Amino acid sequence: MNAPYDHEALWLKAKLFLNRAMDNDEARSFDEQAMWASLALELLAKAALARASPLLIAVPTEDGMNVLIALGLIGGTARFESVPAKTLYSRCEKAFKPFSKAEAGKISQARNEYLHGVSAGFTLIPEAAWWPRYWAQAVIVVAACDKEIEDLVGDSRATLVRDHLDQNKKNVEHRTEMLLERARQRRAQYDAGTLPARVAGEWQPGQLLTAGLSHSQEEPCPACGRQGVIEGEDVSDVDTQYERIDEDYEVIVTLTVDSEFFSCPHCGLVLDNYQLLEQAGIQPTFEAEGDDSDIPYEGDYGND
Repeated sequence: MNAPYDHEALWLKAKLFLNRAMDNDEARSFDEQAMWASLALELLAKAALARASPLLIAVPTEDGMNVLIALGLIGGTARFESVPAKTLYSRCEKAFKPFSKAEAGKISQARNEYLHGVSAGFTLIPEAAWWPRYWAQAVIVVAACDKEIEDLVGDSRATLVRDHLDQNKKNVEHRTEMLLERARQRRAQYDAGTLPARVAGEWQPGQLLTAGLSHSQEEPCPACGRQGVIEGEDVSDVDTQYERIDEDYEVIVTLTVDSEFFSCPHCGLVLDNYQLLEQAGIQPTFEAEGDDSDIPYEGDYGND
């Protein structure tokens, strides 16, 4: 019997569910297909993390039971409990760029509403738009498993998946251009004094639209060229330099931060995910000033 944290077993189960999701049987509705696909995405995320370490999917408890099971120190009939989808997707976003916990979370929320809520439909998003967005996330965790799309769905269906991925790329391009053009138009209307009252009530130049993430830096706006703000939460590198001042040393800490959110107070442009930022030409990382608390703690050495 396979261990519940065995990444290969999780992969095979995801493969089974996705083949059900892509079944051409006319009796299987889109709602049912999407449900199986959403379950498969959670399994793929779990498999990708478990492949790195089973500890990444173990629920921490006071007695450490799940961690001990994941480490192989407890076997037999002990029950292993894995973390929920929300935690899986949060960890995947940090570990497997550019996976989006927000996009994956929408899929899980729609599934939960479909199974436990009063709605009879899986999602308000049309089927033709849902699959491209789904595969944009799934293909990232497939790669994190060191697998190819063909390994998951077979050669005959891989072409369909790539068509969905191409469509998602076009959708991102169109959405990015739409947001940029709308921001340019909004600023032009303001400068000309023709901005509709309703829009003026929602936005005025100088209004902060930031997300309040931990780190930020000025960044030229791809719509109007003025200075906007790029923000991020996750630090991918810490550079520490020491500068001598008289008899003392001053530490200079520079952080490399993953770009997550851009906003411009001058035209109202907001780009709120990695794909939009990339398409708009904003760099995937930026530098921010840190302090002593950002320096990684290396622990104590010696036996005293």
